[in-house]
Amino acid sequence: MTREATVFLVDDDQDLRDALVWLLESVELTVETFASAHEFLDSYDPERAGCLVLDIRMPGMSGFELQKQLREKDVNVPVIVITGHGDVPMVDQAYRNGAFSFLEKPINQQKFLDDIHLAIKHDLDIRRDRPTDFLVKLKTLTPRENEVMDLIAAGKTMKEIASQLEISIQTCSKHRVRVLEKMNVGNDVELVRLILSADRG
Repeated sequence: MTREATVFLVDDDQDLRDALVWLLESVELTVETFASAHEFLDSYDPERAGCLVLDIRMPGMSGFELQKQLREKDVNVPVIVITGHGDVPMVDQAYRNGAFSFLEKPINQQKFLDDIHLAIKHDLDIRRDRPTDFLVKLKTLTPRENEVMDLIAAGKTMKEIASQLEISIQTCSKHRVRVLEKMNVGNDVELVRLILSADRG
């Protein structure tokens, strides 16, 4: 499955790029690296399956600005955001910009690989356009995942959801990733669209 896809890695830190390339290639994933957002945009072909690993703080165009440009171009590649300076507002902004998941440096290698595989699987499933009934997808959610999905649809931030459900933001983010995966959508905006279209139906 993963041989059909590419991990696009955008980070201005050469040492981190080298380390992540080694990690990804150790599990037989194809990787392409870029030192800047502009370099990525100049060569990226949306027809290529995969996912984007994106640093937020970079010289020139930031990761958030790149997310915005991709969204404006209606490019729905799953984006895994990484940063060494994470805080709650930054996490919320990343998700509102359509991030698939958010990881802080130093990166937990297993969590990173798990998110990469989930993101690639999601992208390949979307491209293959496997039709699945909304209610069938809904039944795969746990009660907690249902709660998280409902609150996302209500426009709540990760901080607000975590507070309301009395769980940590990290746990809340894990539930969110599983909701997106099970509902076969790439971000919160697509999730809300799916729910609204099901309601209209």
